Amino acid sequence: AAKDTTTAMEVTSTSGKKCSVFGIRHLQCFLLFCGLSVAYALRVNLSVAIVAMTDKNATNPDFDEYDWSEKTKSLLLSSFFWGYVVTQVPAGQLARKFGGKIMLLSGVFICSLLTVLTPICARLGDWQLVCALRVMMGLSQGFLFPSTHTILSKWAPVEERGTLGTYSYSGTQFGTVVMLATSGVMASSVMGWPSIFYISGGVGLVWSVVFFIWGASSPSEYRNISPEEKKLIETSLGSSSEDETTKAPTRTPWVKFFTSVPFLVLTLTHCTHNWGFWTLLTEIPSYMKNILGMDIKSNALLSALPYAAMFLMSFVFSALQSQLSKRECIPLSVSRKLFNSIGHWIPMITLVCLGYVSANDTNLAIILLTITVGINGATYLGFQVNHIDLSPNFAGILMGITNCAANIMSIIAPLIVGFIVTDEKNPEQWRIIFFIAAGFYFIGNLLFVLFGKVEVQSWNDAQPKHSTNGKRNSTFVESQH
Repeated sequence: AAKDTTTAMEVTSTSGKKCSVFGIRHLQCFLLFCGLSVAYALRVNLSVAIVAMTDKNATNPDFDEYDWSEKTKSLLLSSFFWGYVVTQVPAGQLARKFGGKIMLLSGVFICSLLTVLTPICARLGDWQLVCALRVMMGLSQGFLFPSTHTILSKWAPVEERGTLGTYSYSGTQFGTVVMLATSGVMASSVMGWPSIFYISGGVGLVWSVVFFIWGASSPSEYRNISPEEKKLIETSLGSSSEDETTKAPTRTPWVKFFTSVPFLVLTLTHCTHNWGFWTLLTEIPSYMKNILGMDIKSNALLSALPYAAMFLMSFVFSALQSQLSKRECIPLSVSRKLFNSIGHWIPMITLVCLGYVSANDTNLAIILLTITVGINGATYLGFQVNHIDLSPNFAGILMGITNCAANIMSIIAPLIVGFIVTDEKNPEQWRIIFFIAAGFYFIGNLLFVLFGKVEVQSWNDAQPKHSTNGKRNSTFVESQH
């Protein structure tokens, strides 16, 4: 990236400083967006490919077919999360020590390489080797969110934190949409179902090269960043390349993490969010098939619709936040809690309504499902960036802790469904599931509204807070520019 790229177009920020419309910080967020897109494509590719792998007549019949039972397929699909949960907390610590770039790069590169090897492993070691491969992919992707949070904590000015975080994390939905929408075409092509792994893994390897060249853990590591943009970021965050290392705490205050009410509330909010969200994404297809008589998995575009809605709505909410911020009348705490409430309490209502939709109202069911998942995009401006609010120095570690706990909930939720729903054709049992998920949404957000904080916590840094400008930026909603 050339130096004059960051100075070609400039506007005035809310703090009165000039900053570029598209600067190096936006380049880093675009790279994060692409990286998260690739990572989620690698995560969900097996869920589509496994249909073709176990039924050659479903797509191109010229490729290997495997006689895997439903139990084996469920084992393969869940094995990713066994490894994913394990590396969450260590990933945050390693990202803080060695930099977010190297950890994110390593995670995506290893996962991409393993994805390319998947067809070969299936041929050589059947489902057992594929299962081991998926566990290793989960271990590598455990570095994803903690590393991304660590990078954002260094690159995103306080007034742009929510917007840049939304742009970066929306890649998770984009990657899911692209994979779901194109996998059927790839499986039916002359390259067959192995092309799903070769192409997605190959794109991941290409991204790794690009990120190695243009990615950076912090502004101080990027040589061609303009002095104006570097000063804008460092002034907002209260750091500089000269004292960045000396100001950061050298020891991780683990005890203070787990005795901090705002962080404990954030952890609970993340857990309740995952319970509701993953109940939706894992169980709704079964509900629509058995209660509404629809097989949503057989229609790739229909499967991708809720993810596409969430991807688009995240930008709508980001634009809405930017408009509100121009008036500089909404405190950051109100902003976080407002958008988190939208992302949790509206899906809470639509979930309950979905439980009462009859089999004759399939269009209404699709609309409610799309709204339920799509509105979740508001949480990108809520609890999902609150880790950086509480502690820029330990944002990656905090994300690792909450994401670890939240993904344990993601594993437990489907098990609870299996315990309660003994008859998949019984709508009353499904209503209980929806009420439980809605209850988690309600309680989690209520705790966040009552006890959530946006102020940097005392254990983040022993140094006194720097400037009044920093206080001002932490008071009002982030603006896009």
